[in-house]
Amino acid sequence: MQEESAEEFTYRTEYKKKSIRSYVIRAGRMTEGQRRAFDNYWGEYGLSLFDGPLEPRAVFGREAPLVLEIGFGMGDSLLAMAEAEPDKDFIGIEVHPPGVGRLINNAGKLGLKNLRVYMADAVDVLNDCIADGSLDRFQLYFPDPWHKKKHHKRRIVQSEFVRLICAKLKAGGLLHMATDWENYAEHMLEVLEAESLLENTAGKNRYSERPEFRPETKFERRGQRLGHGVWDLLYQRL
Repeated sequence: MQEESAEEFTYRTEYKKKSIRSYVIRAGRMTEGQRRAFDNYWGEYGLSLFDGPLEPRAVFGREAPLVLEIGFGMGDSLLAMAEAEPDKDFIGIEVHPPGVGRLINNAGKLGLKNLRVYMADAVDVLNDCIADGSLDRFQLYFPDPWHKKKHHKRRIVQSEFVRLICAKLKAGGLLHMATDWENYAEHMLEVLEAESLLENTAGKNRYSERPEFRPETKFERRGQRLGHGVWDLLYQRL
């Protein structure tokens, strides 16, 4: 019998039971270490959409500020934040198996206790697993810009999505987004400024400086050397 791949395993266990709406599964090429990570560390770090509402105290064994990030890619910046802010608990959502494998492998080697991961549709996780008023910080860094105008409707940052995030944030909680596409930054700013439950911490219609808690990525530094800009948007839930 042919051995089941990690991509097939994650599709079978996390994806197949529910329709996929907001993304395309991008399996990609996984290293042997990333594959082993699912055997070694998924039981410790993995969360399932089908377990229903998340109880952070039961999962992390404590009461602590809760940070959620959608689309952590290969996970390096999320790992760095979890390591740098041990007083907070972090939840990442990503559908790219190599990135999930890399993150949980590195987290396992470091012995991090304040990090968990969903490999599922972000909107499904928010609706089915994350309680209203439970997040202290929400993060969305460098999402797919869908740069062609005819594809702009596919961008995750839309009014309905922002309202959903507002529902999940505590009063006073932070919403933080970043992009290296100026047109998408303008779109984000327009959508966020239109949401009455959010206040721009930098002032109306202004971008923020990169906050200290967001690590500067290698990709970002490369872009800056090439003259590319990066736009951060930081809003507080009223």
